[in-house]
Amino acid sequence: MPLDHRTLVHIIDLEGSNIMNILARCVLEMYTFDANPDDISRDNLMRQSVELIAKFPTIIAYAYNIYRHSVQGQSLNIRHPRENMSIAENFLYMLKDENYTELDARMLDLLLAIQAEHGGGNNSTFTVRVTSSTRTDTYSSIAAGIGSLKGPLHGGANIKAINMFHHLKEQIQDWNSVDEIDTYLNRMLNKETYDKTGLIYGIGHAVYTKSDPRAIELKRLAGELAKEKKLVKEYEFLKKIEEEGVKCITAYHKGNKAICANLDFYSGFIYEMIGLPQEIYTPIFAMARIVGWTAHRIEELNFEGRRLIRPAYKNILDSKKYIPLAER
Repeated sequence: MPLDHRTLVHIIDLEGSNIMNILARCVLEMYTFDANPDDISRDNLMRQSVELIAKFPTIIAYAYNIYRHSVQGQSLNIRHPRENMSIAENFLYMLKDENYTELDARMLDLLLAIQAEHGGGNNSTFTVRVTSSTRTDTYSSIAAGIGSLKGPLHGGANIKAINMFHHLKEQIQDWNSVDEIDTYLNRMLNKETYDKTGLIYGIGHAVYTKSDPRAIELKRLAGELAKEKKLVKEYEFLKKIEEEGVKCITAYHKGNKAICANLDFYSGFIYEMIGLPQEIYTPIFAMARIVGWTAHRIEELNFEGRRLIRPAYKNILDSKKYIPLAER
């Protein structure tokens, strides 16, 4: 049976409430619809990759529509993708019918491009490369990548950033007051308020320090979309939080740590302006990152001298005397 958009409706688990888990299950299920699922030749990997990239938007959109119906009790709407639309346009159409603007589609398209790849060092891409090095099938490897991306410290960070922004909008009375903003952000850093983690979400990155080029571009795009949505005041407040947040964190670490806003600081704000629900923020990240994942997998399996990627652990404990089981 061919895996078309109608078949996808039947393989999506209606009982699931986490779209990332549903996405992973659907990817694993796609193995059974593939005539050559274990073939790791370059041509077959290319075919599988293109099919995954094409199907991710439909799986995510259908999964969310079914979630709205089964969990939230709303009407069930299944709209089949259209051939004359881009990936971003089709995704918005399947989710929202025609209730989106040309700028919404352009913004989502650019956001998908920005999020598609971030080097092999990020956790989910490395997961795909590690599993690919074992020569497992494409679907198992990509499902592992989805599991990695699901974690709140990786793909879920933009939700933490936008929720923090909503909290700050309520707690800070004067959005133009640097003193009030700094006072509250410093209380967050001292674990006195908000979620008491000592973090300002969306600021800081393991690789980017002085600037994150992705965040710089998203900041510009967010400003363009804010004008259309009449949310310029909120946008200016978000920029002020970024500026003061960087200053506060730098001072907190006594200037010993260069820091900048990262991709997640503005991406959640853009998703929200487009009208996308938080339940699919991380799945959208997967929809973008599938391009990078499959590219890395193809490279991993098609270079000379490829070897199994395996970690090396070093025991740093002192030697201990063996105690027989009966004496423990």
